[in-house]
Amino acid sequence: MALDGITLGLIKNELKEYIIGSKIEKVHQPSKNELVLILRTRNGGYRLYLSCDGQSPRVQLSRYNLENPKVPPMLCMLLRKRLCGSTLTEITQISNDRILIFEFDGTTEIGDKTKYFLISEIMGQRSNIILCDADKKIIDAVKRIDEDKSSVREILPGLKYELPPMQEKCNIISDNTNEIVNKILSYPEKMLSKAVLECVEGFSPIVGREIAYRTVFGDKQVGMLVSIEKERLENEISIIKEEIINKNSFTMLVSDDGIPFDFSFTNIRQYGTSLNKKEYDSISELLDDFYFEKDRINRTKRKAADLFKLLNSAIERTSRKINNRKTELQKSENREEIRIFAELITANQYRLTEKSSVYQLENYYDNNNLIDIPANPALTPLQNAQKYFKEYKKAVNAEKLLHNLIEEGEQELVYLDSVLDNLSRADSEREIGEIRDELEQGGYLKIKKGNKIKKEKPLQPLEFMSSDGFKILVGRNNIQNDILTLKTAKNYDMWLHVQKHAGSHTVIIADKKEITETAIFEAACIAAYHSKAKDSSSVAVDYTLIKNVKKPSGAKPGKVIYNTYNTVYVTPEKELIEKLIVEKKI
Repeated sequence: MALDGITLGLIKNELKEYIIGSKIEKVHQPSKNELVLILRTRNGGYRLYLSCDGQSPRVQLSRYNLENPKVPPMLCMLLRKRLCGSTLTEITQISNDRILIFEFDGTTEIGDKTKYFLISEIMGQRSNIILCDADKKIIDAVKRIDEDKSSVREILPGLKYELPPMQEKCNIISDNTNEIVNKILSYPEKMLSKAVLECVEGFSPIVGREIAYRTVFGDKQVGMLVSIEKERLENEISIIKEEIINKNSFTMLVSDDGIPFDFSFTNIRQYGTSLNKKEYDSISELLDDFYFEKDRINRTKRKAADLFKLLNSAIERTSRKINNRKTELQKSENREEIRIFAELITANQYRLTEKSSVYQLENYYDNNNLIDIPANPALTPLQNAQKYFKEYKKAVNAEKLLHNLIEEGEQELVYLDSVLDNLSRADSEREIGEIRDELEQGGYLKIKKGNKIKKEKPLQPLEFMSSDGFKILVGRNNIQNDILTLKTAKNYDMWLHVQKHAGSHTVIIADKKEITETAIFEAACIAAYHSKAKDSSSVAVDYTLIKNVKKPSGAKPGKVIYNTYNTVYVTPEKELIEKLIVEKKI
């Protein structure tokens, strides 16, 4: 979903309500294409998040605290130098286009008063964030654009900022509804949804399809519209206009498994009952819920791309080994037949002639029925018997070895799957770093040589509080799972883990109280949410006292066994998890 110009205008209105007059305390740059301005007002602090990432460009207030690099990028240092201490005085939008301009009262390097403009352009892959001085000269930009990248518009320090070429479209707020409809009807060859996008500034594809759906209950070529449909089109344009002017709620479409699908400033009817709807009073809150999980996954993939590649390769390699060994094991299943061949040849060698390729003998294991035994004519009967005994012994030894190797491979596969699950849920470089350390200790990664870097203090488990007051701890990785389960927790604390899926160890701290069913249910939801079954429903979660959980000798990190347990079935819900969390993920 691309953020359209109408929604950006509504974001502007929300931002003006909360942060006009605020001062910039801090500037952060979590990644190359993201900026976070920490603003202070009389009513408290706010995080203004700006992104020019091609997949999810936007501007909003955010409740999430993103991790920042240890050494701030040069652009971040420049923005701090120019903007920290300045006051946000105005936010403007260019018509209904996807451009917001933030105007700040600040000071120059020598203390003179001046203005700065921070311009956010939300244009898909061409999105950008540009800092300009009082004369609208570019100081710097997140993405520098030279003549090799664009022959139309360069974005480089020292150049005058110029707006992108404007499109000749109708403004739904200021233009007459009848004029807008007539412009749409002037494209008789186009489908109605496309014609709406072609004519009205600030509409996204979903809004174009929605207007077409409300007008003709689907889509239709503009030239085929009948009178009543043209009247309905004008009516729907008027309704959309009123909604924009008096906007007080926003709609997000969600699939049955809880995954955000799309959003809009208007009620979306085109999908019928195939998607669920969730209403929001704040567009910033909607954008947090829509983008945060996707951005977190993409951010983690970028920071840990080598680990994802290593783990996926190791999982593929281990799976291949297991399959090959199972094939070899099947071949050894005929070992008893080989043993019988050897014994029959040995028992009848006095009757057998040399240079025979087949021995036909009575099988005393099968009512003396005749059996044909293949033989090597170059060998004597005794040598053929010895050959079969050797093959039998080899098959017996192979079976024992292969059973052990297959079991070890399956345990390694479970372990690698758990590390991959932990990595997919990692939020910060520190979490990724601890997983990297775990893989180094396990021999999956080579330990880098060079200067020893002082390691940071290990992260603490994620902490939650049940609605009835029980502390709930969740491990972030396998090593932390071991520490939490085997060292931190006491015998009568409660341990939980999803059944038959990779996931984090979860512990309810009893604190000398009897653990309630409410605490167990909520902890089970948390355990399911922090597992590979996160997006499933009716997830089986086992729970038992810590005293019943043991670690097998020599087992890999995170591996434990338990025999006494109960099971509860839950469906993990993000809203509940966020409500119960005590310490936000770092």
